[in-house]
Amino acid sequence: MTNGNNSADSSDGTASTDSGTNQEFWDSRYNESDRIWSGNPNTVLVREVTGLTPGRALDLGCGEGADAIWLAGQGWQVTASDISGVALAKAERHAATADAGVGDRIDWQRHDLAISFPAGTFDLVSAQFLHSPGDMPRERILRTAASAVAPGGVLLIGGHAGLPPWEPNPHPEVHLPTPAEVLESLELPEGEWEVLLSEEHERIQTRPDGQPGTRTDNVLKLRRRRAM
Repeated sequence: MTNGNNSADSSDGTASTDSGTNQEFWDSRYNESDRIWSGNPNTVLVREVTGLTPGRALDLGCGEGADAIWLAGQGWQVTASDISGVALAKAERHAATADAGVGDRIDWQRHDLAISFPAGTFDLVSAQFLHSPGDMPRERILRTAASAVAPGGVLLIGGHAGLPPWEPNPHPEVHLPTPAEVLESLELPEGEWEVLLSEEHERIQTRPDGQPGTRTDNVLKLRRRRAM
């Protein structure tokens, strides 16, 4: 699925509930080259997680594993999930050769998140650019992600606010939600969560012609309050 590294491990749409078709799409995508993303962790993840006390982390749509590898290098015990077996095999190889030697701190799991979800609770749940062509039930998946956050833990959701201005829109029917819309769709119990960050921001991305271009993304960061 998605979790792009400064281009987003994603396409700009929404995973088909047909697990076989969706897996074939992403396996084909990840077979296009050795790396389809930059190999760097998402900048928002690095910014917002730096300073948190490491614990158990869940990386949804981990792709080629850059976010998971970075988290493990910071001391987190990571469960990293993707629908693509090709992506997970690449991610595991990258982790094994990483300078930090973090392979033993990452549990790679294949899930179509529309059908199955990693077990357990986590101090950090990260869903970066969890977009995919088709009819992926993103809102339901993110609600499940919220339920997997342990008391005192953080939910970090990054997404696209729109397509790059240099690309035609292949899915005009697809709405990319604002942070406020994502928050509302989570249907969180009143008083149980604290909003730490809700914003849109611009970032630089390399255009197909090799020149830098600016696009807009968004981020929602929440903390689950501890029981009194």
